[in-house]
Amino acid sequence: MQEFDTAHLIYLVMLGTAVVFWFIVQNRNSLGKVAQQALLWGLIFMGVIAGIGMWDHIKQTVLPRQSVELANGRIVAPLAADGHYYLSAEVNGVPMRFVVDTGATDLVLTQRDAERAGYELDKISFHGSARTANGIIRTAPIRLDSIDIGGIRDENVRAVVNGGELDSSLLGMSYLSRFGTVTFADGKLILTR
Repeated sequence: MQEFDTAHLIYLVMLGTAVVFWFIVQNRNSLGKVAQQALLWGLIFMGVIAGIGMWDHIKQTVLPRQSVELANGRIVAPLAADGHYYLSAEVNGVPMRFVVDTGATDLVLTQRDAERAGYELDKISFHGSARTANGIIRTAPIRLDSIDIGGIRDENVRAVVNGGELDSSLLGMSYLSRFGTVTFADGKLILTR
């Protein structure tokens, strides 16, 4: 294996030398410009190689993912670039993304997520209210058949549908209190049953 790698390296060096020699001979009248272009392409090539080498780190930073350890009853969510913790869950079998919000009392669905989960907005009663940073909004109490986060499943869960404008559904304290511990450490949210 080592001999093959050495032979391969020698071949690539010879090929590279031939290409460089051809460029020099071909462009001997404008070597300064060719050197600038070669340097630019070399930097682009090195940047691409560095990006490929660091892709796993970049991907984790840009697209952090939650992990679930069913054996330990743990859910770990990394801190997203916007400073929030997000969890992916299935509500009544429908995938949804939630913002973890310890300042929210309830598990709150947006109107769009409520419809996706099978609730008809014209058949639920928006008779409740909640005080938010944007003022008082109407809410409609509902019961979720199920909520599942990576195999950790709860049934008959109390929630509300937000009657106002809300960008994302919220996992508030009524749901988070179902966990034995809720910990924030090293840029991670750790929920343990």
